[in-house]
Amino acid sequence: MKWLMTGASGFVGQALERALQARGDAVWRLVRRTPQTDVEIEWDPARGRLEPEDLARIAPDLVVNLAGRSIVGRLSRRAKDEILQSRVAATRTLVDGLAAAGLTSTRLLSASAIGIYGSRSEPVDEAATPGEGFLADVCRQWEAEALRAAKTGTAVTLLRFGIILDPSGGMLARLLPVFRCGLGGRLGDGRQWMSWISLHDTVSAILFLANAGVDGPVNVVAPQPVTNQMFTEALADVLGRPAFLPVPRAAIALAFGGDARDVFFQDCAVMPGRLREAGFAWRDPELGPFLASALGGTA
Repeated sequence: MKWLMTGASGFVGQALERALQARGDAVWRLVRRTPQTDVEIEWDPARGRLEPEDLARIAPDLVVNLAGRSIVGRLSRRAKDEILQSRVAATRTLVDGLAAAGLTSTRLLSASAIGIYGSRSEPVDEAATPGEGFLADVCRQWEAEALRAAKTGTAVTLLRFGIILDPSGGMLARLLPVFRCGLGGRLGDGRQWMSWISLHDTVSAILFLANAGVDGPVNVVAPQPVTNQMFTEALADVLGRPAFLPVPRAAIALAFGGDARDVFFQDCAVMPGRLREAGFAWRDPELGPFLASALGGTA
């Protein structure tokens, strides 16, 4: 199989590329700098520049769009604009490039996030309507750009990622030093739901969906969400450290901006309805055993 990737240097992108190479698939990367290998193609999504000839030459079977600025950090007006535009512009440029190259028989697996649901008082699956808030607005526009590809006959899968956990990066890697020092604690009252998934299962789900023929939104999450309090207790238990220093909502807003509540305090139990229906098998369905396995040698 021939794959084309955006965001290949990111947390998920690196893991996915390793998995693809391990099974012998060919992988090309879109990069924003001068290409350094013959499997790299330069593009400029901010300016909408991507040569259709480069895409036609490769003729990928599958395209994975993972490009987007990290949401970690203070959510200033400029940062929020960059978070939105990095996703919308990249997806628009990619979709336009595929259409111009006549690549309508490929499948596009385009990243999104469970932030599209906002906070809910009840569990949700893919049938739920979008919610409210900054992240929901970003995801709506992000997905709308990807779905334009369907108008030309391209099959589109929207990967609504949950909180992706692995000691090598992402949220878990940032929390480990704090918890190892005994300074960890719940966020606010800790009652908010966290819909998580291991990095291993994230990559496995992408590979599964590449061949499953599932169009539209797919919640890429584990089947057993946890509350922030449950997550805090599980991580502290595996590390053998106390975790009794709760972080007030006001402190998060002060440090990261008012819209940070959308990131840190989203309260939504998201269920993987379509992954389950399609027959996907999780290696890490439960948080406790996952953390014990992932951190057993590093605690």
